[in-house]
Amino acid sequence: MTTLAPDAIPEAALEWVRAGKGAALATVIETWGSAPRPRGSQLAISGASEMAGSVSGGCVEGAVVAEALEALADGRSRLLEYGVSDADAFAVGLACGGTIRVMVEPVAVGQGPGADLLGALVAARAARTPTVYAVRPDAWERRLVSDAADPLWTAAAAALTTDQSGFAGDWFLGVHNPPLRLAIVGAVHIAQALAPMARLAGYDVGVVDPREAFASAARFPESRLLADWPDAALAEFGLDTRTAVVTLTHDPKLDDPAIEAALRAPVFYLGCLGSGRTHAKRVVRLTEAGFAPDQIARIHAPVGADIGAKSPAEIAVSILAQITERLRRPATRP
Repeated sequence: MTTLAPDAIPEAALEWVRAGKGAALATVIETWGSAPRPRGSQLAISGASEMAGSVSGGCVEGAVVAEALEALADGRSRLLEYGVSDADAFAVGLACGGTIRVMVEPVAVGQGPGADLLGALVAARAARTPTVYAVRPDAWERRLVSDAADPLWTAAAAALTTDQSGFAGDWFLGVHNPPLRLAIVGAVHIAQALAPMARLAGYDVGVVDPREAFASAARFPESRLLADWPDAALAEFGLDTRTAVVTLTHDPKLDDPAIEAALRAPVFYLGCLGSGRTHAKRVVRLTEAGFAPDQIARIHAPVGADIGAKSPAEIAVSILAQITERLRRPATRP
């Protein structure tokens, strides 16, 4: 089997199906109490009892695997409910137990999703297209929701924004968002603090700076370094709706190409270091470059939440806080 990322659960199931092993997908659809895994967590099980992912951190996986193998044999999708004891919950790092409801679907068998639908989901994930896998368990209807033409789009868009799977009426909406990315332009002291903080928050971090003395592995040991000019580097990194961009160099020759590239892309956040006076000069340059006022208004400058930050680390905290707010509360932008 090809080596897959730890969260590549649909991909693992599809690979097993295409290899002739068969596969089932188990998904946490409801939780009560201190459940070990959140709604939307998945476990893929092959016909040979191979596993990828988790629905409970180990508390009920054995029982779910047994049900999945039965589902592959009889072709019936099923809903299962498990109580997680306090002792089992403590073993996976929780203070107390809870209850989870798990949906088990045999792929390309009986009531399960077809291989084509699973393939379309895997393709959407590979293309970094935010997608919702919608299932109606009372009739085992299924479809992918990814645009406003679908009647479920309003609920699906809300689920994608919050990164939370759950029910919308009779439909379970399983969120499949692309991983978050942060491009930091300028390998300065603030970037040295921001990069590890962002990784802890779940971002794939890229540090952009053509100055090799700044963008070195010694200064950024775990970050992806892009030493090209910022506009070219960002084109390589990729700018989409799950990407944030922060410019920190104070040098228009480096910052402006990155800002212009970000303004032409659907990034969810663009923040730029500099005082109000510095930003006013930036606005003049961008206006002369042909950007409209509503485009320029997307820039957060001075960058970061107003928390009175002074040190590079504190400024990094303020930046990550503002990025998080824009990600989770896109409608509340000042």
